[in-house]
Amino acid sequence: MKKIFVVAAISLVTLSASAQKLARVNFTELVQLMPEADQARATLKAVSQEAEETLQTMYTEYQTKMQQYQQKSASWSDVIKKSKESELMDIQRRIEENQQAFQQEIQQKQNELMAPIYEKAQTTVKDLAKAQGVTALFDSSSALYFDETAVIDLTADARKALKIPADRTLEALQAELAAQQQATATQQ
Repeated sequence: MKKIFVVAAISLVTLSASAQKLARVNFTELVQLMPEADQARATLKAVSQEAEETLQTMYTEYQTKMQQYQQKSASWSDVIKKSKESELMDIQRRIEENQQAFQQEIQQKQNELMAPIYEKAQTTVKDLAKAQGVTALFDSSSALYFDETAVIDLTADARKALKIPADRTLEALQAELAAQQQATATQQ
């Protein structure tokens, strides 16, 4: 009797496991290619440029005052020298503080902008999975292994639902971003 129960339990587990519908989606691809992500990147670029311009202005001020100090310090009294050194140290301290503050601000802005994008992508993917009767969904961008034939790929359906153009790829996006960085670097 005990053997029959064990065989029946194993059969039920095997049947229920084989009846499960498994799916995968490339979540990283979806998030990076969403039109909203383009808007977030543009906003972050503007914030970064503004911070960089502010820091550059401060650094230019520091360089100017440092040159003045180097050229004239031999003729200054000790009191003026100490005053100018203190001023230079103060400018340097403000530059460092602003660098840290700007980095934190940019990180916070990125989190603020990306949170609704992640949420929208997650909701869309979950809704698609539920509509297709999927019992488990895996992120193929971070999965170590899965049998391609055993799972449904929801990436194409999610791309349509999120209004990502069919011809848009991560490779094209990366090339576009690299070209923008190159253009920015040559302008400076």
